[in-house]
Amino acid sequence: MGCWRGFSIVLTCLLLLRPLPSPACPTACRCSLGEVDCSQLALHEVPQSLETNTSTLWLGYNFITVLKPRSFPLLPELLLLSLPHNHLGLIHSQALVGLGALQELDLSNNDLTVLTPETFLPLVSLATLNLGNNRLGELDPGVLRALPQLQALLLQENPWVCSCRILPLWSWLSHHREKVQEKRSLLCRVPEQMNKYPIMALGNESFRQCQETLLSAQHYIAFLTIGPFSFLASIFFCIFMGSITVVYHNLHREPHFWRR
Repeated sequence: MGCWRGFSIVLTCLLLLRPLPSPACPTACRCSLGEVDCSQLALHEVPQSLETNTSTLWLGYNFITVLKPRSFPLLPELLLLSLPHNHLGLIHSQALVGLGALQELDLSNNDLTVLTPETFLPLVSLATLNLGNNRLGELDPGVLRALPQLQALLLQENPWVCSCRILPLWSWLSHHREKVQEKRSLLCRVPEQMNKYPIMALGNESFRQCQETLLSAQHYIAFLTIGPFSFLASIFFCIFMGSITVVYHNLHREPHFWRR
């Protein structure tokens, strides 16, 4: 009887000393203390079996071409997200929902051509954004204004089109030079005569013609409103004046008729 009691005590101690099961880790990924490394696994989408305490997620060198709505599970503690070398060409406006704590995002070496401000609205804590080595010809400054905590921005090695359409981005960059990293690598690609010319070296005189000829959206709306209104007003005016002329002539002829 005493032996069984001693055996049960030893067994209980062993069970208590057994390490707790570790959180689930996505298949083939490497996980350690909140860091999940899923790089170079030929993935076509973001793994969904991620623990909510994930703080670092490496997804580089895969085949993720599109980030669909809510591509990521809820990751309230994620601080770093790395997605370079994925042939990524499209990010849905709801793709990054749930990543409010994210501080660093690497989207370099992809195929991004267009970004919208709505895409980055959930990233209220983002401090570092890497968009280098993509296919961006222009960038809406609203994308950057949607990031209130942005401190470091990388835009190097993109085929920037240095026409009048880049004026808003140039203006933002000029007022936030301290946030722009690798300034010397921010070069024009088009037009050909400005190929490899540094964007940050452009001055107000470079956009003088743009400022004189470009009209704001409000101007275009005003013209589209005034044009049809003026056309209709001119028609009514002609009808009105024609009617007055006819009445005048009729009144002018009536006295001659009564004289006869």
